[in-house]
Amino acid sequence: MRLHFSSKTLKEFRTFALKPNAVDLAIAVALGAAFTAVVNAIVKGLFTPIIGAIFKTDFSTMSFTVNGSVFNYGQVINALITFVIIALTLFFFVVKPLNAVRARFHLDFDPDAPATQPCPSCTTSISPDALRCPACTEVLGAGWAQAEPVA
Repeated sequence: MRLHFSSKTLKEFRTFALKPNAVDLAIAVALGAAFTAVVNAIVKGLFTPIIGAIFKTDFSTMSFTVNGSVFNYGQVINALITFVIIALTLFFFVVKPLNAVRARFHLDFDPDAPATQPCPSCTTSISPDALRCPACTEVLGAGWAQAEPVA
């Protein structure tokens, strides 16, 4: 298989790569990598020595050997500490403020609201925003999903 890079292909790639979402994602990945590097440095340079001083050992170098294979469980402990710090940071500095903004501006969605409603004619599950049932082609009025069912 031979790849052919025409000017049309390069233009398509440029359009794809410069989409706002793609650029935002690239920035987020770069910032995430930088943040992870900082947290790793803090864990290895600050938390590991403190915990090591408490337990009278440097657990970042802890390991055991089985049949010549070295298992560095101290590095796993460092990685777990890093994960917990990043998870807590994201929760308290991203999730909590975002939830507060959603609550303040009433942007909450109802998690108990069903994602679909049955069609009044054929009972096929369809979106409440649908204007026509895809199964029976029944024309549905605006707001049909909020109307009380007829008994």
